[in-house]
Amino acid sequence: MIKVLKYSDIDFVKYTGTLRNSAQYKYSAEKDFLDITSDKNWDLLVFGNYEAVMPLPFIKKMGLKFIANPKLCQQIGIFSEEDIVARNDAILDYFIAKFNIAYYAFNDTNSFTKPLLERRNYLIFPNDYEKVKQKYSPKRKRKLRIDEEVMRRARFSDYVEFAEAKNFISKYFVGAAKVKDEKAFIDIFERLALTKNLAFYGFYLDDELINLIAIYIGSQSVALLGTFNNREFIKISGSSYIIDKAIEANIQSKIFDFEGSEVPSIEEFFRGFRPELRSYKVIRNSKIDIVKNLILR
Repeated sequence: MIKVLKYSDIDFVKYTGTLRNSAQYKYSAEKDFLDITSDKNWDLLVFGNYEAVMPLPFIKKMGLKFIANPKLCQQIGIFSEEDIVARNDAILDYFIAKFNIAYYAFNDTNSFTKPLLERRNYLIFPNDYEKVKQKYSPKRKRKLRIDEEVMRRARFSDYVEFAEAKNFISKYFVGAAKVKDEKAFIDIFERLALTKNLAFYGFYLDDELINLIAIYIGSQSVALLGTFNNREFIKISGSSYIIDKAIEANIQSKIFDFEGSEVPSIEEFFRGFRPELRSYKVIRNSKIDIVKNLILR
């Protein structure tokens, strides 16, 4: 009933059909997105005749496969027409028994009887923009009322060229532990930009780019993949302005996905747009845990 297919053996027509008709759809499980973020290093767990599917991205070390979500790929998990707890439990048990798991994030609709770690994400669901904006916090609304003098010197762009975006990201990238991490993120952005699904929104002051966001525009959702700021101009609130513009352009028909954050200040910033909290389950193992599991297996 449960089997694992190598990438070369996946029926991508069936896979895509199951994903797009699923109760749990996530843009990050689309073939093109996974191919780019994982460099095509993913297999597929299949239940029955593609009744449920679960992508398994991996990295290789010492000749072994270790399951790990790729960069910029927040949630994956199990996708099926209906989220059935008993089936999810069976897949989870198989997954834990058969694989070396470093980090795997299920989607916010997957339910299990087994307790798992949880992380937070924030979504705004499709609605009329004015109704969405009315719910913003008083502080966020104030931030969007940018001084008239500043606005005379400012301009907004919903199309920042990749070359300009790349230079800005390189200069103001925050959060990468190593230089190679920064390069990896930029490489993924560059490949996503070629799909025409990635857009960069920018806020300029005196024709100088001071705020930039990267958004991935999927068939059912828009995801905030990155926010980059010249902190010398933090009081101008250009990042709030361009996120609001992205919401305005898409919220009528698509979910706006903030992609969560473990940084309290960023999480507080996202909450100012009054999104809905959607927690999701994860499996995370330390190197010691992985070694123990290998020995026991």
